[in-house]
Amino acid sequence: MIVDIKQTEYPHYVDAVRTLIAGKNMKAHVMTFGCQQNEADSEKARGILSDMGYIISNDYNECDIILVNTCAIRAHAEMKALSMLGNFRAVKRKNPDLIVGVFGCMAAENGIVEKLKKDFHYVSFTIEPNMIHTLPENVYKIMHDNKRSFVFGKDEGNIIEYAPVMRSKGSKAWVSIMYGCNNFCSYCIVPYVRGRERSRDSKTVLAECRELVVSGIKEITLLGQNVNSYKSDKTFAQLLESIANIEGEFIVRFMTSHPKDVSSELIDVMKKYEGKIAPYFHLPLQSGSDRILSLMNRTYNRERYLSVVSKLREAIPDICLSTDVIIGFPTETEEDFLGTMDILEKVRFDMVYSFNYSPREGTRAAVMEGAVPDEVKDVRMKKLLLLQDKISYEKNAEYIGKKVRVLVESLSKKDDKVYTARTDSNKLVHIKLEENKIGEFINAEVNGCGAFDLFAEEIK
Repeated sequence: MIVDIKQTEYPHYVDAVRTLIAGKNMKAHVMTFGCQQNEADSEKARGILSDMGYIISNDYNECDIILVNTCAIRAHAEMKALSMLGNFRAVKRKNPDLIVGVFGCMAAENGIVEKLKKDFHYVSFTIEPNMIHTLPENVYKIMHDNKRSFVFGKDEGNIIEYAPVMRSKGSKAWVSIMYGCNNFCSYCIVPYVRGRERSRDSKTVLAECRELVVSGIKEITLLGQNVNSYKSDKTFAQLLESIANIEGEFIVRFMTSHPKDVSSELIDVMKKYEGKIAPYFHLPLQSGSDRILSLMNRTYNRERYLSVVSKLREAIPDICLSTDVIIGFPTETEEDFLGTMDILEKVRFDMVYSFNYSPREGTRAAVMEGAVPDEVKDVRMKKLLLLQDKISYEKNAEYIGKKVRVLVESLSKKDDKVYTARTDSNKLVHIKLEENKIGEFINAEVNGCGAFDLFAEEIK
């Protein structure tokens, strides 16, 4: 269901909160854990808070409202969020009127919501991921009626359109094109906390991207749990081509993709629009063992995965590839692990994001037998990281002497002449500049590298 917040109760509660805080110079802070989708959701939360009259602050100690946007993908992410929430107990003591709200994926887990309600008495409300338009209502209820709100199970799988967005300063922007997931990988909580796949209308997405380019944005990243299963009046490849045809100097990226949905049409569009579409593809592997992939319900095998990689490299020889790998999935043997190591050596990814498996309550994998001991996971992780560090360094060394286009992102904290930048292929670059060129594309020549970054100098 598409929710136009201008036609809901949203305006009423925005006006009501504005009246309550009028002339009080009240401040708000939004803290984000998790993925790029959460970052985009936090931008909406900041926009809504600003709409209500709050001043957005980076220092939660001086704020009247703190919102924590949470992640549930791994146990470690939940523990970090709960630990941070624990810190706000002392802030609440100093400011009894402080409002603390929790939204995001953890707010869609019944057990977590009950824990927050019972053990975190200073948490005022929770909001499920697709219900951010109810933020003004929740704030009003706690301010006016002193009524805590812990609603669970009311998320209808909304697509929130026309919410005010306060984007992070800079030359980059996130654009969510779809929400939810239909894949139900056996280890993943996302379909349960974010719902089934819903795609935004392509005309709305295109209008948003045009506005961003006109405003000076140089990098647009399209977001979705599985972007290449986008289904509207256009396929994902058609949407990507339409965005690439927008006039202006910018580059478009996307994440995350599922190997089963990488089409020849998509690869052809990426090849056709090199220079507008980043020659970068994040292609989650998770395991190099067909047996484990089947237990994970990934719906592809080694052969299918390697075939996709081959097609990408054939079409775009210099494409940069990254992936996700889970270590220690239930029943993973040494042979299964070696299958993953074999894929790393065959594909030679530029970057690998690797994680030890942690069970998520409510998923099928959480009740599987054959848990792998933590010490075994740790040994395997060290082996994988040693191999990938070597590969990453060798891949980066291939850039030395090459001329690349980079987008300058920020100034180094250690040297006022050194800036960080990104190549079109998503490589991190350190470059010395005589003047501030943040937000600009420049040409550079690579003259050094590490396993995780490049060093370059500007080509005048």
